Amino acid sequence: MPQSNFDLHPKLEGDTKQVLDLPLCRVLLMNDCRYPWLILVPRRPDVREIHGLDATDRFQLMEEVAGCSAALEREVDAFKMNVAALGNQVPQLHVHVIARFESDPAWAGPVWGVGDPEPYTEAAFAATAERFRAAIEAIKSSPPS
Repeated sequence: MPQSNFDLHPKLEGDTKQVLDLPLCRVLLMNDCRYPWLILVPRRPDVREIHGLDATDRFQLMEEVAGCSAALEREVDAFKMNVAALGNQVPQLHVHVIARFESDPAWAGPVWGVGDPEPYTEAAFAATAERFRAAIEAIKSSPPS
């Protein structure tokens, strides 16, 4: 089970809204309405890299990334899903799951460094987080085949 001394990095805390907690990860919504963008953070203290997780947690992380990717892809009818664990600015292990479209502002390159983030309104942020929470819950109930 996730440990109680887990603290979310301040940058992630400031840039995101919590969607839900899965068995291992806290799922966050990035505050940039240009992209449907989730971030999964394993609730383990002091872990910077995927290989820093034990085998059970690595497996669980991949299952949760796959489930969130499938849910987001279905929910927004994404053309492509980008999954990345960079951690250059935020050393805490976290995995980006970003729905991409041929019409998005950064297509076909990476989203980082392209324009300025466009924050959600408070109401849209809450509604989008709830929409994605429901999509993830639905995937958990009926995993993709």
